[in-house]
Amino acid sequence: MARRWKNTLSENDVTPENVFLNRRQLMAGGAAALGLGSIGGALEAAEGLEPSSYEDITQYNNYYEFGTGKSDPAQNAHLLTTAPWSVKIDGLVDKPGDYAFEDIMKAMTIEERIYRFRCVEAWSMVIPWNGFELADLLAMAGVQSDAKYVAFETALRPDEMPGVRYPVLDWPYVEGLRLDEAMHPLTMMATGIYGKDIPNQNGAPLRLVVPWKYGFKSIKSVVRITLTDKEPPTSWNQANAREYGFYSNVNPEVDHPRWSQASERVVGGGLFSKRVPTLMLNGYADEVGDLYAGMDLSKFF
Repeated sequence: MARRWKNTLSENDVTPENVFLNRRQLMAGGAAALGLGSIGGALEAAEGLEPSSYEDITQYNNYYEFGTGKSDPAQNAHLLTTAPWSVKIDGLVDKPGDYAFEDIMKAMTIEERIYRFRCVEAWSMVIPWNGFELADLLAMAGVQSDAKYVAFETALRPDEMPGVRYPVLDWPYVEGLRLDEAMHPLTMMATGIYGKDIPNQNGAPLRLVVPWKYGFKSIKSVVRITLTDKEPPTSWNQANAREYGFYSNVNPEVDHPRWSQASERVVGGGLFSKRVPTLMLNGYADEVGDLYAGMDLSKFF
């Protein structure tokens, strides 16, 4: 899992939604039959997990800029203008500037691949993202040796985001990672779901995905990335530091002050669906556990 997955696939090679939903076909060699080659490992990164339906993924969201209800983003996010789009990359980089989304995508075409990652909050779903490693985007700007953290910022557009009229959080939404977390091969910038362009309510046109952390760490609609030598502020930590730490790793052994995090409910299973055990680091402990060697994860939560 620590290796880099590379391929030369075009959009026509992306696994169809019906194939994603048929895990038996994949396990029986469907990936090879489709010419997926080395990407097959990435497709089964969350082995044994059925991907959630496209409807569940796109109709049950947290994106408070468009409302706090789970269905609010799907109803309101069409207001967001996603083209043209650019991402400012600044701070401790060799080539600071505004990077147009189109230029980023041209540079990342040969790197783009498909992941099947679990997303966990108080609920969970399995999402087949397509995108590229964050490390490849940072390499475009050239990370300087003094950099220790990566800060992210979401778009703030009051005319297009009805939710920011309310002081739910201190807008704009901001997040951050330690540099080694950001450079890990499993940390990605997502541009789509099931091979389709990412919907607005899921963070179009470019969002972070960090699969071993709770979903709110995977900041949506990114407009700025800053390399820094200091731990950056993060929105939920600023709102309530007692409940939301900087790391926000999925850890069933550390309870939220108001509820247990030892189990989760899978989206799509109905109101009375059975809860399932939460996995340490969301099931990616073998891949990322060494990032936190020697750390007290109850203190650095």
